[in-house]
Amino acid sequence: MSMAEYMKLSKMEHLSLILRWGNEWLSPLKLNTNLDEQLMNFNGTDYAEAISNIHYYLEEAIDLPNGWLNIPYMMDSDVIAEILGVSFEIRKKADVLVVVGIGGSYLGAKAIKEALSPYFKPCEEGIEVLFVGHNLSGRYMNQVIERLQGKEFYINVISKSGSTMEVSIAFRILRQLAQKKYGTEANERIIVTTDSEKGSLKNQATNHGYRQFHIPSNIGGRYSVLSPVGLLPIAVSGVDVVQLLEGAKSAAWALKEADVEKNLAYRYAMYRHALYTKGYKVELLASFEPALAYLHEWWKQLFGESEGKAKKGLFPASVSYSTDLHSLGQFVQEGNPILFETFLSFREMEEDYSIPIDLQDEDALNKVSQYTLNEINGITKQGTFFAHSEGGVPIIEIEIKRLDAFHMGYLLFFFMKSCAMSAYLLGVFPFDQPGVEAYKKKIAELLITETIVK
Repeated sequence: MSMAEYMKLSKMEHLSLILRWGNEWLSPLKLNTNLDEQLMNFNGTDYAEAISNIHYYLEEAIDLPNGWLNIPYMMDSDVIAEILGVSFEIRKKADVLVVVGIGGSYLGAKAIKEALSPYFKPCEEGIEVLFVGHNLSGRYMNQVIERLQGKEFYINVISKSGSTMEVSIAFRILRQLAQKKYGTEANERIIVTTDSEKGSLKNQATNHGYRQFHIPSNIGGRYSVLSPVGLLPIAVSGVDVVQLLEGAKSAAWALKEADVEKNLAYRYAMYRHALYTKGYKVELLASFEPALAYLHEWWKQLFGESEGKAKKGLFPASVSYSTDLHSLGQFVQEGNPILFETFLSFREMEEDYSIPIDLQDEDALNKVSQYTLNEINGITKQGTFFAHSEGGVPIIEIEIKRLDAFHMGYLLFFFMKSCAMSAYLLGVFPFDQPGVEAYKKKIAELLITETIVK
């Protein structure tokens, strides 16, 4: 149903539609859209066979890095218990956990920590978690070292190979800092998350007796947030990782359907692909809660690295509304029509704030004092949806029931399942990133050249 058709419905028709969609509202996640199927010239039956074939291949292939499909309900309970035990130790003995990682080795943990922690302090059950090794800024590293002065800390270094330059450099710096502060005890404060069998980081961990968590061999970095890669830092931050896994487990079962009409992850993938075939080049992920900024970053890596191959793929970009309505809103409304939007919203938020009455009313805001900030935020979302729809912007809305650990776990799995399907619909392999090696090779060549010149 198009937005124009929806707006023409009578009150009784609105009520009928709400009742018909009632079962969907009971789901943790709902998908809405303003796409006009006649205008787009597609429907679910056009995709049904391809999606079904990809689904069974993805679920059943034994030679794919698809371990993330089953990890929510097949992770060893002993591993979960160990993660919880180590996180309790860190929270008891340290003021700060320093996570050393880049890309998928840190973005998932950072996304969940930022989304579910208070804005200006750690969670009640958590401690401060700092992230390093995702850039080469000397200024950033210097300030991290200053931040650690006088504080007790642990290090969690995360890398499957251990050879990524940014991570290796940061780990050397932090390792030496820990050795200087703690002496031989430093080894007890270094936790390594890496491959179970090979790699330079695995060798270091074995040689020095660092405690280890293993990254399953059939799970790639950007799909690893629900493995020890993400779970240990998330647990230390104070977020309930058991509920996170429960949400992902719920999604894993709900999204096992091959039918695109029943599987919302596949429906999202179908919408994205249909828009891509219509010439849209950019998907703009838009949310209305600032805490979701790093979820945007995780999402961008997930889709960007999975789909951006063979000169194909949507460019994943993001905005935070209402802030970016005052910067990019003009372009979205009236600029080059190369993009569509995906709204990410939550029906229930734990905290809110009311707008006070002012007897003088010099700012003329008493007329909106009947609303809370979250209510106005919701109205802003509706208004933006309508305005951008009238401007001709296709919009998909992913609506989640609540912003909490369970529903974030559900959302993470939803995006990963959608992404794998999206990539296969494009005809590209979702689980590698050959283009990343190009810049690494050039950097290595330049470093060697510069060393020789010096």
